Amino acid sequence: MSETIRGALNRAASALAAAEVESPRAEARLMLGALLGLDATGLLRDSEREVTLPLLDEWITRRAKREPLAYILGAREFWGLSFAVTPDTLIPRPDTETLIEYALALRPPTQGMVRRVLDLGTGTGCLLLAALHEYRQATGLGIDRMQGAAALARRNAVSLGMADRAAFCAGDWAFCCADRFDLVLSNPPYIPDRDMEGLMADVRDYEPASALAAGEGGMEAYRRIIPSLPDLLTPAGVAILELGIGQEDGVGALAAPAGLRVIGCRVDLGGIARALALGLDTVGLSQE
Repeated sequence: MSETIRGALNRAASALAAAEVESPRAEARLMLGALLGLDATGLLRDSEREVTLPLLDEWITRRAKREPLAYILGAREFWGLSFAVTPDTLIPRPDTETLIEYALALRPPTQGMVRRVLDLGTGTGCLLLAALHEYRQATGLGIDRMQGAAALARRNAVSLGMADRAAFCAGDWAFCCADRFDLVLSNPPYIPDRDMEGLMADVRDYEPASALAAGEGGMEAYRRIIPSLPDLLTPAGVAILELGIGQEDGVGALAAPAGLRVIGCRVDLGGIARALALGLDTVGLSQE
């Protein structure tokens, strides 16, 4: 059955609104844009064009069941770059871009101090590839416990033209890595197990629990990552870890026993302490 783009957009938006999907018209626009290969301007320009969209009803049904739109579309933007996503990986979020912002503030690319980048728990590869997009002379390694995630990150590196600068492997955090790095990034699991049931259905029922849950207090991954950092950082290297709400003090307290110091913490757009920077205790680094 054919219909105009305007009619399909209105129909999709109404169905998503009835299913109580947040921002139904914006999501309907993204669906049609993906199906037709048009941006928002193109959808408006061609609004009266007749089209046949056999996948639209299926996509609406999947979204009404709270399957994340990124999984339906198969892609999500991060740092202005398009990343393929699958249920093997956490969906990249704007809050995580705070780590890249902080890295650029602490180590501006013009200084030439970042030549090697490590991403622990790489998922889609979004952190590593966004960093390499800014540090054009750097190379990097992404590690993930899931083979499917490491394979997806590798495909994203190819599609973004960075395959020659980024390597990916499956492993248990950094225990398979003997190199040292100027910049270490990580968005580890940090949600306490007890809070998992209260997450939005989009997250709880579809995104991989292994990328979300981190033990009784949400600190399990940090307790594994932080003690390994002194063996991973170059003398002037910086590690930047994503934090959950209210975790700044608890994660920061793990630094000194591991021979690290807290350089500073950066808040996200919502004012939440989101990115904690650590360095070797023997290096005099100014607070940021």
